[in-house]
This record gives sequence, C-alpha cells and structure tokens, in this order.
Amino acid sequence: MENYNETSTDFVLVGLLLPSKMGLFLFILILLVFLLALIGNLSMILLILLDNHLHTPMYFLLSQLSLVDLNYISTIVPKMVSTFLLGSKSISFIGCGVQSFFFLTLGGAEALLLTSMAYDRYVAICFPLHYPIRMSKKVCVLMIAASWIMGSINSCAHTAYAFQIPYCRSRVINHFFCDIPAMLTLACMDTWVYEYTVFVSTTLFLVFPFIGITCSYGRVLLAVYRMPSSEGRKKAYSTCSTHLTVVTFYYAPFAYTYLRPRSFRSPTEDKILAVFYTIITPMLNPVIYSLRNKEVMGSFRRIIQRIFLVKA
Repeated sequence: MENYNETSTDFVLVGLLLPSKMGLFLFILILLVFLLALIGNLSMILLILLDNHLHTPMYFLLSQLSLVDLNYISTIVPKMVSTFLLGSKSISFIGCGVQSFFFLTLGGAEALLLTSMAYDRYVAICFPLHYPIRMSKKVCVLMIAASWIMGSINSCAHTAYAFQIPYCRSRVINHFFCDIPAMLTLACMDTWVYEYTVFVSTTLFLVFPFIGITCSYGRVLLAVYRMPSSEGRKKAYSTCSTHLTVVTFYYAPFAYTYLRPRSFRSPTEDKILAVFYTIITPMLNPVIYSLRNKEVMGSFRRIIQRIFLVKA
C-alpha cells in the first residue's frame, strides 16, 4: 500500500461491506434498496408528470425531491456495488472530486427542498386563502431554482478547497464514498479553518432549515387543532406526519455527523449514519409519499386504467 500511495494520486475507499456472508447479505439488501429507490422515484416523477390532478405546487416540489433522490443514491451505490463485485477499491482523484461535488450539491438541494415543502404545507393549512398567491407557479419555480443553485455553489466551494489540499499521508479513505470530512484526516496541513466552514455550512443548510420546519409545523399543528372538520384534521395530520418522518430520517443523522468535532467522530459510526441519508432516505421518500397519500394512489389507479383502456 505504501508503494501505491507514493506512485498514484488515486484514493482508496475502505467501503462498507466486508467479503463475508454478512457482507454478501448486506450487499443484496443494499442492491434491493437501490432498485426500489430507482423504481419508486422514477415512478413518482412520471406519475406527477402524466396526471394533471397532481400539477400543483406540492407535487411539483415532490417531483423535484424524487429527482434529487434518484440522482443522490445513484451517486453513491453504483461505486459500492462495483467495489464489492470487482474488488477494486480505488477511485481516481477526478472521480472522487465528481462524486463529492454531486453528493454535496444534491444533499444541499434536498435540505432546501424539504424546507420549501414545509413552507408549502404551512401556507396551505394556515393561510388557505393566500395559497394561490404565496405559492404561485413563479414562486415554486424560484424555490426549486434557489435550492439547486445554492446547493451547487456550496458544493463548488467545498469541493474546490478540499481537492487542492495536499494529501501527504495514506490515501485510504475510511468511508464508502468520497466524504470530505473523512478525507480531511489524510491532509498534511492544519484544516481547522476549513472544518469551521463545514460547521457553518451544516448550520446554514441543515440546522436553520430544521428550525424553520419545526416552527412551521408547530404553527400547522396549532391550526389543525382548531379545525372544525375532523376529516380536515385527519388529512392535515397525515400530510404533516409524512413530511416530518422524511425530515427526521434525513436531517438528524446528517446534522449529527457533520456538526461533531473530529475528535468525537468514529469512522464506523459515520458510515452507519451515512447509510440513512444516502441510501435509506432516497428509498423511503417515494414509499412514504405514495402509500400514505390518497391523491397519489388515486392518480396511480387512473394511470393504470388509462393504460389498460388504450390497450383494449
């Protein structure tokens, strides 16, 4: 390994799966989750695109969330699969940079999209008469564009800095993807200033949005409690609980990982937590939003009926 480090600029990913029976079981499980995420998110995008009943701000945002999740899990899992099947743990310097860029862009975009979805539900339930104005098509497009642009800018800044740092120690990254905090442990310079910027970015993209989401849902639950209609309360509770489930699975492990100082971090713990926001959440989002949503299930039935009528 020492000779390899001296003559190559490639990195080596330790990975998540060991070559054992348990590793094979986890590999099959992750592969199934990956396929479910691809099918679920792609189906959600097509469903929202094809059914006019779902052409509303909430489902427009949801389609973008599915697009992010589709690309998010595709950025991480294929390399894991090839590493396990082929046994090649190396990843080129450029390949590592590309993976980090897309991971950070999509991660930031998802965090901001979830915040936009919380705002959408807040306006819909607390200010229903103002909803067409506050969540117009123009506002919705601006929210989505801002999520992608801010995520990309943040990603560019972090990736550009992290990949100009001199790495004079081992090039073995103790992770299953090119996670920048894991890479910083290999740097041969003091990175405390950069680690502070990671803390600031995490606060801006995760902590503040989470506080905003929590406050908005506090107002929503108060408004729902005052609703005279039991059916309205039930629908509002279902929508809110669905979104809060997604938010918890995404924000909690992500924030816990990136807000801790390096001295409190464990590579094994970081990898386990990363599974939640890189693999499990992209698979759960379409499942939660479809199975717990009568409008989506109704749309699915209409599309199926339309397909069979065309064939008939």
